[in-house]
Amino acid sequence: MGAAILGNVKFTVGWLYPDLMNIYGDRGNILTLLKRAEWHGLEARLVELGRGAATEMQDVDVFFFGGGQDREQALIYDDLREFKQESLQRAVDDGAQILAVCGGYQLLGHYYQTAEGERFDGIGMLDVKTEAGKKRFIGDVIVQTGFEGMVHDTLVGFENHSGRTFLGPGAQRLGKVLMGKGNNGSDKTEGAVQGNIIGTYLHGSLLPKNPHLADHLIGKALRRRGDGALSHLDDSAELAAHGWILQRAQRR
Repeated sequence: MGAAILGNVKFTVGWLYPDLMNIYGDRGNILTLLKRAEWHGLEARLVELGRGAATEMQDVDVFFFGGGQDREQALIYDDLREFKQESLQRAVDDGAQILAVCGGYQLLGHYYQTAEGERFDGIGMLDVKTEAGKKRFIGDVIVQTGFEGMVHDTLVGFENHSGRTFLGPGAQRLGKVLMGKGNNGSDKTEGAVQGNIIGTYLHGSLLPKNPHLADHLIGKALRRRGDGALSHLDDSAELAAHGWILQRAQRR
């Protein structure tokens, strides 16, 4: 592990609706962000942003928005629009990052339509739209991505969703699907990137198996304050897990 060079820089992770939007064990993403920030020499802390007014959103460097069933998404829908949308947009405009998985990804788009035809308008921070499909996509996913400066160009994870998400011209794909279904099972796209927002269907949890993506989020969030580059970490264990999934896929 390389020496930390950032000094006593504060780093805050904001977890949106941890009580409701946490259906697939995505706490691992939170733990990874906090621990890696700590290893990089940052003063890391977590802020849980439940329903109601949230006064600490302006302090958040990276927001995490996890997944939930239709019922949970309906419960937070009004709150997201009334209490979070304006602050989220202001934070992102100021350089904060958002990682949104599954249900959180859908609600950042224009709308999500359930299998029964009920439509929930999202907050439109991502130029995507989602409609429920008849078949559920479940299984390992491998994505080839291309973030500048990222050590590895693949992401691995696990998908479990029935939503069919389609990107508009304002959003770019997170990556190309090499294995799995991705956004909709038809166009080989997975996830979406728009400015400082990443949306994806990758569970598993995503960041423990993809430490290069975690550092990408942390590094981008710190740039708004002009802080230094991240130190080098020994990611051999994490990348071994990453590589094992790639090897398993190649044997299929």
